[in-house]
Amino acid sequence: MALGLLLLDDQAEVFLLERPLAEDDETQSQYKNCLEMDLTVHSNFASAAEGMSLSPEELAQRLTQFDQILPLL
Repeated sequence: MALGLLLLDDQAEVFLLERPLAEDDETQSQYKNCLEMDLTVHSNFASAAEGMSLSPEELAQRLTQFDQILPLL
């Protein structure tokens, strides 16, 4: 569904919550795909890469700007 939203030229961003990005091949491949599609990737994890980190307040404010939020477990 998220890819469909991108194709409709809707804004999409990725939020990684409460844990660092996993180091396995599948996760790293998905992360690279996000970067290739120029998706903005955010995290609230303390040691997130520079430019990715958001405070809880910034995260809450950002999430209110979207019409749809798709949680992935």
